[in-house]
Amino acid sequence: MRSDRSQSAPRGLKIAAAAGLAFLHLPILLIFVYAFTTEEKSYQWPPPGLTTQWFAATWARPDVWQALGLSVQVAAISTAIALVLGTLCAAAVSQTRFFGREAISLLVILPIALPGIITGIALRSAFSLAEIPFSFWTIVLGHATFCVVVVYNNAVARFRRTSGSLIEASMDLGADGFQTFRHVILPNIGTALLAGGMLAFALSFDEVIVTTFTAGQQQTLPIWMLEELVRPRQRPVTNVVAMIVVLATLLPILAAYYLTREGDQIAGAGK
Repeated sequence: MRSDRSQSAPRGLKIAAAAGLAFLHLPILLIFVYAFTTEEKSYQWPPPGLTTQWFAATWARPDVWQALGLSVQVAAISTAIALVLGTLCAAAVSQTRFFGREAISLLVILPIALPGIITGIALRSAFSLAEIPFSFWTIVLGHATFCVVVVYNNAVARFRRTSGSLIEASMDLGADGFQTFRHVILPNIGTALLAGGMLAFALSFDEVIVTTFTAGQQQTLPIWMLEELVRPRQRPVTNVVAMIVVLATLLPILAAYYLTREGDQIAGAGK
């Protein structure tokens, strides 16, 4: 007798799944195609010809490199801040019991649940009220608000699956707090933190809405792309940059997926 798992899915379900995937990913494939087009002024389909000249043109554009460098710096620092704050919040919420714990957990994840424009307006109002000039650091603070949530969600789930008896045994054997964290807790939550950091970096790298309200005169790579679409100089260059952004965000997301999938076995789980 065949099990339910071995039975093939209905043909209608397969067609619906294929149609959904095509709807989601065909526009992305079009970006890749237009990065090689010979047409500079418009999006003509099919492309009149194919060329790789726009990759050299992109390489020679200093404004692209400046925007890319800013995006990488902002994403890296925002991720570092998120790793520290998100891990501490996750440890406090999952390992201890105190009044208002669930309310604090809700407040931590609220920034990613709110529409980006609300977060952006709130941050801009706060910076203006505090008379903080818009700069590189206002972008970092804006991005850190939602990056913390990503790290927190990954870390708190792993903390809750880690057996408390391991920590108690470490303390009973004479280890101090730092030794327990280094040799017991970190090996169990390490892949979750790495996955959360990668997701946070990807989210920060391609953020547009919050950056628009907190950037001032700076241009991250997504903001540069937005302005190029409004006032284009070389349309295919924008598509080349878009292709780079897709790859730069896809790789960390895939890595985070495999890390969290392979981290199902937790030391001491179930004890």
